Amino acid sequence: MPTVWKTSAPASSNSGGFFEVAHHEKHLTELEKKMAEPGFWDDKEAAQSAIDAMKQARAIVEPWRALDEGLADLEAMEELLADESDDGLEAELGQGADRLTREVEKLEFSSTLSEPEDRLGAIVTIHPGAGGTESQDWAEMLLRMYTRYIERAGYSHAVLDYQPGEEAGVKDVTLEVSGSYAYGYLKAESGVHRLVRISPYDASSRRHTSFASVFVTPAIDDDIEIEIDEGDLRIDTYRASGAGGQHVNKTSSAVRITHLPTNIVAQSQAERSQHRNREMAMRILRSRLYQLELEKQRERQNELAAKKKKIEWGSQIRSYVLHPYTMVKDPRTGVETSNVQAVLDGDLEELIEGFLIWTKEE
Repeated sequence: MPTVWKTSAPASSNSGGFFEVAHHEKHLTELEKKMAEPGFWDDKEAAQSAIDAMKQARAIVEPWRALDEGLADLEAMEELLADESDDGLEAELGQGADRLTREVEKLEFSSTLSEPEDRLGAIVTIHPGAGGTESQDWAEMLLRMYTRYIERAGYSHAVLDYQPGEEAGVKDVTLEVSGSYAYGYLKAESGVHRLVRISPYDASSRRHTSFASVFVTPAIDDDIEIEIDEGDLRIDTYRASGAGGQHVNKTSSAVRITHLPTNIVAQSQAERSQHRNREMAMRILRSRLYQLELEKQRERQNELAAKKKKIEWGSQIRSYVLHPYTMVKDPRTGVETSNVQAVLDGDLEELIEGFLIWTKEE
């Protein structure tokens, strides 16, 4: 008879592990009492803030409560088996123990997403390096990889800006990814991605190395205020166009916004309306200014000092080799796989989780 798996998962009444569950349980109880008080909805802004806080507390407490219940069920099975052998119940006990182990590991891993901005959506920009069509094609391959990953993760996305290459691929593309903790996971992708392959655009079938940059920032929500002085902005409009200059709009609907103090540029031409493109460009700009402020705060607190060389924008974070052998490797974490096609089809979980664990260990 198997021994019931003994979890380090806390009984929700006495400890909290990575999440300090007891603290969040107490906070949740206080919030529930507050909601039951007369006049709770008199201050709508305060009421909404309390509801949001309650949702966050429940997201932490309820999974641990479920673990407690699961562990109690397993212990009850073990007591029954101690009195009488039952092959079916014994198999169920073993399966339940394995399932509970995976749930605890999943919750413990979630503790790596501890930064306030991790819970937000993400804005992802892909830009090819030097190399013309080769790099632009590689950028489009990355775009496909991320859209596949987004689907696998249950997120949704919208294209904020898309500039097609002249022959193939993309010159620049920006996505907004919606979903809880999308930024927490996708931040692992910021940096330079390197591809080695036999070029489909080389008549001599020579091996080429291409680079593309990926830049991920938090998609800030309405709870985060970013003050932008209109006088600090230069707003340019231009005509959006398709591949090879085709489908040129007759009106200047595309918008490019430059934040003069920081020289940060955000642009959008995905919408037909200049007004909508301006809104999209401002969303990108607010996201990048927020990211800049986060980095400044962390530098002031010396939180990035030890890691800066490893995670700063512009560092090479991953190599994808298709010839003369197949391998994807993250030089930061050492995580690698020979199943390149699976990765290019959006199977990024192992690589992203490796990064998150690495950042906690650094």
